[in-house]
Amino acid sequence: MMTSSELISEGSSLMLFGMGFVFLFLTLLVLVTSLMSKIITRFFHEPATSGASAVRHVSAGGAPVAINNQTEVVAAISAAIKLHRTKKDKD
Repeated sequence: MMTSSELISEGSSLMLFGMGFVFLFLTLLVLVTSLMSKIITRFFHEPATSGASAVRHVSAGGAPVAINNQTEVVAAISAAIKLHRTKKDKD
């Protein structure tokens, strides 16, 4: 049977090994994610929008849509709020 000092030694070495593995994995994850981001931004440029007030959002079909008019933005937000309230009232 193991003594308490041996158990503490084994437990601390297991803890350090686990923490080191998690640290190594997270560091590798950050590096790979940063590298992928740099590769994507280098080879696939985002097209420039023609206006300072252009807002990108995703339509119901999933395709990104650019809105260049503030009244369209306000109308979309108002419609979303109205839809949310009608769904909330049904529940």
